[in-house]
Amino acid sequence: MSLLDRYVFSEWLKIFVLAMAATLGLLLLERLYDDLPDFIDWGATTWEVIKYFSLYTPSFLPTIIPISLLISLLFSLGNLHRNSEVVAMRAAGMNLWRITRSLWVAGAILSALLLYLNARLVPWSVEQSRVLKDNLNFAAQEEKDTDRRYIGYLPLLCFDNQAEGRMWFMNNFSEYSYEGFGINVYQHDAYGRETGRVTAREGYFDDVDNNWVFIDGRVQKVDPASGDVYFSKAFEEQVFPEFTEDPVLMKTLSKKPQDLSFFELQMILDKIPVETNPRMKSYEIRLMNILASPFRCLVVVGIAIPFAVAGVRTNPVVGVSKSVGLFALYYVVSSVCRMLGEQSLLPLLISAWLPLVLMLGLSVYLFRKVV
Repeated sequence: MSLLDRYVFSEWLKIFVLAMAATLGLLLLERLYDDLPDFIDWGATTWEVIKYFSLYTPSFLPTIIPISLLISLLFSLGNLHRNSEVVAMRAAGMNLWRITRSLWVAGAILSALLLYLNARLVPWSVEQSRVLKDNLNFAAQEEKDTDRRYIGYLPLLCFDNQAEGRMWFMNNFSEYSYEGFGINVYQHDAYGRETGRVTAREGYFDDVDNNWVFIDGRVQKVDPASGDVYFSKAFEEQVFPEFTEDPVLMKTLSKKPQDLSFFELQMILDKIPVETNPRMKSYEIRLMNILASPFRCLVVVGIAIPFAVAGVRTNPVVGVSKSVGLFALYYVVSSVCRMLGEQSLLPLLISAWLPLVLMLGLSVYLFRKVV
């Protein structure tokens, strides 16, 4: 790395670290404001609160790294431009690529880092912090002698197992005991006609035998042609070997795709392929977006450099506003493509990667204009 590369890189790195620290501090304060009252109510210790926020902090990185990169590039290159250092470098025969190549390398390194974080560290961070928070909540409710059905209460849990022709409805599900209450399971044939139903007051998943056990319920069989019930039998407790639906999968599907980790999205798509359930499209698009999102760092570099070094000198805010506006446009285009993909108006792969490709193409065009 030449002296010029080291100088440009060091000027950017100082501001990038400060921007990262400031942005992370603001997000932590916001999270602390939201979660601290709950931790106090649950009787959490200081160590448990510190541990939770330590576990949760890596999940902020995919958000704050592109933002901090944009801020630091605009600020550092803007300073070089206002001090006529960029003009001096170009007068010495250096083109814009030669001046900013260390920043492009930094953007590529950050993209690779984010790819690793999204695939490994961030999913672990999301899941471990969630487990810790849930355990504190469950322990506090247990100390209050709360009815087990209301510890980790999830209302109206539904699961459509189209592959095996079963539709599940539970009035509520306990994440604490992994028991369901007010259970209704409707069975149907390949044409969607009801063939039977099972109702039960409560039930639990036997993870040894890998099946469900229902308590205090009734089994009914239905004639698919007429819809009439031709068999009905009550039971006190009954094992259903064919009911192998995983309650972890059911619980995970009750959350929005954007609230799930990379590992959880993979688990869902491995067990329920998109071709068997159209609802899975939103989960696959989310997974693809996680894989594509690290390359936003290259988009940021490509957008920030042209406007930072070729903006209006008398009013540098103009260049900053344009670059921030283009970055915001990228998120708008991403949201539109995601919706089109979920509605099958765009192939899933295109809906996830098209915004990135378009913005990278625009970045290259803008960069070449000022080289």
